[in-house]
Amino acid sequence: MNRRIIRTLVALCIMVALFAPGTVFAGGASETQTYRITAGIGLNDRSAQYESLEFFKELVESRSNGRIQMELFHSSQLGDDREMMEALQRGEQEMTCPSTAPIAPFVPEFAVFDLPFLFPSYEAADHVLDSHIGQSMLDKLSDVGIKGLVFWENGYRHLTNSARAVRTPADVRGMRVRTMENPLHLDAWRAMGANPTPMAFGELFSAMQQRVVDGQENPWGTIYLQNFPEVQGYATDTGHIYSPFVLMIGKGYWDRLPADLQKIVMDAAIESRTFNRELNRRYNEEYLEQLRDVMTVVELTPQQRQQFQDAVQPIYRQYASVVGEELLRSVTAMIDEFMANN
Repeated sequence: MNRRIIRTLVALCIMVALFAPGTVFAGGASETQTYRITAGIGLNDRSAQYESLEFFKELVESRSNGRIQMELFHSSQLGDDREMMEALQRGEQEMTCPSTAPIAPFVPEFAVFDLPFLFPSYEAADHVLDSHIGQSMLDKLSDVGIKGLVFWENGYRHLTNSARAVRTPADVRGMRVRTMENPLHLDAWRAMGANPTPMAFGELFSAMQQRVVDGQENPWGTIYLQNFPEVQGYATDTGHIYSPFVLMIGKGYWDRLPADLQKIVMDAAIESRTFNRELNRRYNEEYLEQLRDVMTVVELTPQQRQQFQDAVQPIYRQYASVVGEELLRSVTAMIDEFMANN
């Protein structure tokens, strides 16, 4: 269904709810009032992201005794990540959960989390994202009309393509690789020798099918659930970027929620964070095993992976001023300390 039609239908539902007895969107503190939350994501309804959103919905609706009602939309039905963030700003949608890459145009400091090979392990990522540094990043969203709740997980991104098995940067030279519409991702793939092509996620499958692009990069779960093996024969466990999701809500909507409902939403967000990470990591392991049956999956040796890491080192110098040199030092120092002690 056309996104404009979907938004129109959602708006009509909101108007109906607005005039229903005892129903408001925000404001007031009567225990008889109800609040509506429309939440949209990019991935489909079989993804860990959507299951986590369902888990969050169940917590919020049950703990609020029905005072909060949520409606969920998957598969970019309400638009791509940028469009949904803009809808949050305008008050046309209440919640979404994009990766950090589409957030960087709104808050440039978020690009720090998209630096290639930044996080050496899941645990190191958790340590930083759940720290005061992660919280300060979530707080920065308030400046653009959005309330950042918690970091969820998209996962480590890996390369797939329809041309050949990739083991070194030389193998991607000239390859047309779809990336998110993010300058850092584009520059990182250029540094590795590829010809990056920015494109909305919803356009990706047909672009690969029509050979507009040779490959793409996403976590194993996305690769499997979006049926990419139908048009991609090769995969490489590059793990070049650890990609978080950010669960967020429109700040205008959040500010008008009663304090007790704010607490319910925040507590549910924190619980859903643990649920999401555990589910996502388990799913990615399972999906990788299934992908081995339908694709040629290359596992890089430490020496091969180092070649990719060496190729993208200039990106750190190039983007230090964009993300902030102090922030970059703080993040890398926290990671180094964590790895030294664990």
